[in-house]
Amino acid sequence: MRLRLFGLALGLLGFVSALSAQGQNLLVVIEDESDKTKYSQFWSDLQDRGFQLSYRSPKDTTLSLFLHGEPAYSHLLLLPTKSKGFGPNLTPNLIVDFVNGGSNVLLALSAEQGIPSAVSSLLLELDISLPPDRNSLVVDHFNYDTQSAGEKHDVLLLPSSATSKKAIKNFFSVDGLVAFPHAVGQVLGNASPLLASVIKAPATAYTYNPKEDSTEGLEDVFATGAQLTLVSAFQARNSARFTVLGSSAALEDKWFDASVSLPGSTSGKSGQKTANKAFAHALSAWTFKELGVLRVNSVTHRLAEDTRAGITNSTAVSAAPGDVNPEIYRIKNRVHYAVSLSEYSGTHWIPFTPPAGDAVQLEFSMLSPFHRLNLTPSPDTANPQDNATLYTAEFVLPDQHGIFNFFLEYRRPFYTNVEEKRTVSVRHFAHDEWPRSFVISAAFPWIGGIWATVLGWLGFVGLWVYSKPGGARRELKVGGVGGKK
Repeated sequence: MRLRLFGLALGLLGFVSALSAQGQNLLVVIEDESDKTKYSQFWSDLQDRGFQLSYRSPKDTTLSLFLHGEPAYSHLLLLPTKSKGFGPNLTPNLIVDFVNGGSNVLLALSAEQGIPSAVSSLLLELDISLPPDRNSLVVDHFNYDTQSAGEKHDVLLLPSSATSKKAIKNFFSVDGLVAFPHAVGQVLGNASPLLASVIKAPATAYTYNPKEDSTEGLEDVFATGAQLTLVSAFQARNSARFTVLGSSAALEDKWFDASVSLPGSTSGKSGQKTANKAFAHALSAWTFKELGVLRVNSVTHRLAEDTRAGITNSTAVSAAPGDVNPEIYRIKNRVHYAVSLSEYSGTHWIPFTPPAGDAVQLEFSMLSPFHRLNLTPSPDTANPQDNATLYTAEFVLPDQHGIFNFFLEYRRPFYTNVEEKRTVSVRHFAHDEWPRSFVISAAFPWIGGIWATVLGWLGFVGLWVYSKPGGARRELKVGGVGGKK
């Protein structure tokens, strides 16, 4: 009986831990204990998905992100604080080290409480700039909620991300409008390929500091329009994720169930319900690696069946055509490459399919690629029970010996990085592997010249040996001077 209960407990633990591809330990840093009730629906959603929440205050002296030099938590959620930072245990350097350790961070900002200087310094490490004024917020006089922000226009109503770029999967799309009260705008640097914008501000939005004298006008605006990002995503080279949400109030219960209306809306005073709950679910699922996680199950390469006439597709003496992942090939071998890829969908692994217009590519390279090929799904080996897609390619190795790499690199926005490299040697033809000259049509003139020389020499020798010699010469006797003696 105990063994059955133990097995059931292990099964439940495996199911819970499988809800995130990385882990379920989530540290929530919240300054006031009383503020926890504002986000009760968000906490319930996270707990229903299997996360184990630990609430700590930034003033807690025992708080530590690391245990024995390793991250103590899989994920970190930072809510706004009224102080100048998150304390000595959550400095920008420690949070960056936390991300470098492979853990994920969701940072929520609020213009109502001001932006601490430590947060601005932290985001500058990621090439994200915030307004210099601690209380600056984003306003829009055309896309605001008429019911709650009829005068200040500081509650923006925007559709969720609908990326116009091809070959990029949208993990954040939800039906309806998302409310962003008192949002902090961010400006992303152009130099970092690791940054991506999830939701940008409309063209009519701009940053504004409500504490400044309004009579002076807006002379020096930090950023306007599409320069501003309300939700940004950063994915490090180790695939750790850092998401910046410009409005922490968007996670509150108040806005999960709120009714909102755009200017000129025909819905009347009743308005329409916000999509904040669905968007918060999608945003946290991506940040905490429930979505967009790729896995390489296997990588194989071997000799392919070669149907080219007169060519034997052989390699080293120790490798046969059926061997998998040999260490050496021969130039002009036909090679078969296969990789199995899976994608995590929140609770289980499914076969991975690239977005429309995209492809998984293989490079066969030395210092530079000799081949760059699109891998194609293999229909004969597809098995739904394997939860993976097998991508394959066949190609002929270049006429160049040396050390080569089968290099697969797949880096796309919002997907974890895939990088697989297999190193092999490519040798010359052996002396007994070169094709005979009599099968090479270009060698026919030289072969004809050789045989013409041989036949000409034999003919000359035959004529020399068998030709009839000339007649005998007569010997002339010459007498002495002056006649006979």
